[in-house]
Amino acid sequence: MSQHMMEGVTENVLASGDAPWHERLADFAHARRAALLGHRDGARVFAGTHPTGGNVLGFSDALVGVLLDAGFPADDAARTLYAVSNFTVGHTLEEQAADSEENGGPGAAGRLRAAVADGSYPHLRAASSALAGTDFDRHFEYGLGLLIDGLRARRCPVGEA
Repeated sequence: MSQHMMEGVTENVLASGDAPWHERLADFAHARRAALLGHRDGARVFAGTHPTGGNVLGFSDALVGVLLDAGFPADDAARTLYAVSNFTVGHTLEEQAADSEENGGPGAAGRLRAAVADGSYPHLRAASSALAGTDFDRHFEYGLGLLIDGLRARRCPVGEA
């Protein structure tokens, strides 16, 4: 099933052109998320598997290639693949679970707000609009931005800011 979900994804991302590495990395993350969201429980099916078929390995190879071409050492490129993939799958798993009836569906956000409303958890209450928010696109962009900003700060290839 993982193979099926990733069919054609790599080719679509590679067709996006020669943008800077960090934009291409974001394109890969967006493409994987879209592929997972395109299937009911897609992230749950994908999580914890270690598929070795051509669609998944081709995707991973292309992402690592972008990082190698940008000057990242091979080990850092591999660890970045893991970090971005794990974030993307984990985020999408939570996103799909929040919408599932098994987990309370969209009402789960309201239950979280109610659980922290009495002030027993003042820090969570202060952040409840984001914690119980259902703007998963915004949540995803924020987390992906943190990863990319961290990578840029840690290893900024020559000529890039």
